[in-house]
Amino acid sequence: MTILVTRPEPAASELVARLRTQGKLAWILPLIEFTPGRDIVHLPQQLAALQPGDLVFLLSQQVVTFAHPALQSQGFAWPTHLDYYAIGRSTALALHTVSNLKVDYPHARETSEELVRLNRLQQVNGKRALILRGSPGRELLADTLTERGADVRYCECYQRCEKTYDGAVEGRRWRDRGITTLVVTSGEMLQQLFALFPPIDRREWLLHCRLVVVSERLATLAATLGWQDIDVADGADNDALLRALR
Repeated sequence: MTILVTRPEPAASELVARLRTQGKLAWILPLIEFTPGRDIVHLPQQLAALQPGDLVFLLSQQVVTFAHPALQSQGFAWPTHLDYYAIGRSTALALHTVSNLKVDYPHARETSEELVRLNRLQQVNGKRALILRGSPGRELLADTLTERGADVRYCECYQRCEKTYDGAVEGRRWRDRGITTLVVTSGEMLQQLFALFPPIDRREWLLHCRLVVVSERLATLAATLGWQDIDVADGADNDALLRALR
């Protein structure tokens, strides 16, 4: 098994290093990178406008990576009177580490579908909810909270920027290295990976690789694109991906 990890840095290099310590052949091809979001400078004001018991949602670890320094630079701390929710354990831990706040998160899978099933989010009528995310993002969480009576606002904390590669060159590189397993952690990156390579590389190599994804939604998308050997990790963090790659 020779593995190609397409998730962004620094998580990609961390995962590959851990795989190599286990004796596996692994390489990285990050498909996106992150830059500060358009709304990040307004985050202190958005948080300050919330009332006790209002809701704050963090949809990835990158939110903490960009939001916490932005708050610090303006002398602002994470308010303690709000209810915080994260998309999964790793994101919750990232916020707790820098703030010591209690952060609730779904324990099944790191998806919006699981997040909105949390018991505490069934009754949110009249509350304000601030969603901290990248751009673009899925609307399921916001739509569900709105249907339940919450006043939903967004803060774009970071932007995803597509990295540019020469598909023909990369196709030769990874075929020559014998890549048989692909790790993809978002639908955006899955479609980007599919579109990157020439049709002959997709037919002869790419779609024959084992694909490890992080949700059933991605598995369904992968199947529609033509993959057949698809495994779903039990989370989106590197620990979960390592378990899936054993």
